[in-house]
Amino acid sequence: MASICFFFSIHEPFMLRKYNVFDLGQNSLYEDDERNCDRIRYLSKKAYLPAIDILLNELERNHGEFRCAVHASIPALELFEQYCPEVVDGLVALSDTKAVEFVAGAAHSLAFLYSKSEFSRQLASYTTLTKEKFGQTPTCFCSTELIYNNDFASFLESQGYTVMLAEGADHILGWRSPNFVYQPEHAHSIRLLLRNRKLSKDLSLRFSDRTWDKWPLTADSYAAWLAEAGKKADTINIFLNMSIFGIRNTKETGIFDFLKNLPTQLMKHGLSFATPTETAKRYPVRDSIDVKQFISWDDAGGDLNSWLGNDMQKDAVHFLYSLTDKVHAVNNPELLHDFTRLQTSNYLRWMSTKWFSSSIKEDSPFASAQDAYITYMNILADFEMRLEYALASTENIEQVEEVRTNTAADEDTSVQAGKNAKQKQLVA
Repeated sequence: MASICFFFSIHEPFMLRKYNVFDLGQNSLYEDDERNCDRIRYLSKKAYLPAIDILLNELERNHGEFRCAVHASIPALELFEQYCPEVVDGLVALSDTKAVEFVAGAAHSLAFLYSKSEFSRQLASYTTLTKEKFGQTPTCFCSTELIYNNDFASFLESQGYTVMLAEGADHILGWRSPNFVYQPEHAHSIRLLLRNRKLSKDLSLRFSDRTWDKWPLTADSYAAWLAEAGKKADTINIFLNMSIFGIRNTKETGIFDFLKNLPTQLMKHGLSFATPTETAKRYPVRDSIDVKQFISWDDAGGDLNSWLGNDMQKDAVHFLYSLTDKVHAVNNPELLHDFTRLQTSNYLRWMSTKWFSSSIKEDSPFASAQDAYITYMNILADFEMRLEYALASTENIEQVEEVRTNTAADEDTSVQAGKNAKQKQLVA
């Protein structure tokens, strides 16, 4: 019989305030503190605290038989520490059970696509944070929204990671099932766990849908589905955003009772549990998976279009990462911290013009994609001004000039177009 690999992802972005041209050079406060406070305390009360409490109770009640994995992004952890530290305490308690694997990540950014050096910095920072806060050295990695391709897996293998999580998209699986351990193409030691898309979405998207022919879904029924799938499987990977417990599916839907009863029902059906690293060690590799183009678990298309689908998003991301070498050269902790936060992928997602995607609309603080773009570009313009001032103040003038020369030489036409577009937008 198969084992179940539960993975819960936690991510929340800092909300940006309406930042206009009159703020440039005058005010470098980019975030809406009041909104961040209200939002995080609301989400913590409605979703994260009760979900973590249920997981803790089930982990303790089942004496290690129930196991799972968790990832909390850097922005989310910083928000919780600032506005609701009880969530961080709960995550520490999960780690203390020795039955929860903490999965590595970066800064919920797209850094890997644009700057390997910046991505490596974020990865090292997250590893240090995980060791210090949760007492674990992560061996499994999940990227922003499960973004994945062959090169990503090979790079992580070179960094010593043994497991990577990805979306079990139909077009990469073909005739194969997501319910086995795979090996990325051109990789040797790293293992790939693919999300069971259908069974995960039954909880994340369909649980509250009264028009669904399987509504209402009970823990016993869901456990029976997993048991049936487990007859021809090694592992069933259920990867979820933890916010589905209390936010996407409110308390009134019965989602918390469902979560509370699920481990017991699964064990009644003969199923066991394993963390991602345990799963990769327990089962043999069944096949290799070749993924040349980037995929993700984005509901709209399983690609990167929600972040990079229009010219505004491309302008913004190229301008952002054109600053990388300068940020690294200055080595100013405050600028580095702001640069990391400004890479949060939500800021690009809010510029999406895919109007049919309700998930994009739900969490955006802006009235339109254009408003999100103008605000973000204004913030980047102010950040660049601060960066140039810091560069001018740097003692090693030769190093500064070298960085400026290299940065200018490396800028392709799309980056330059992004800067030109930025200048036009600043007057909007």
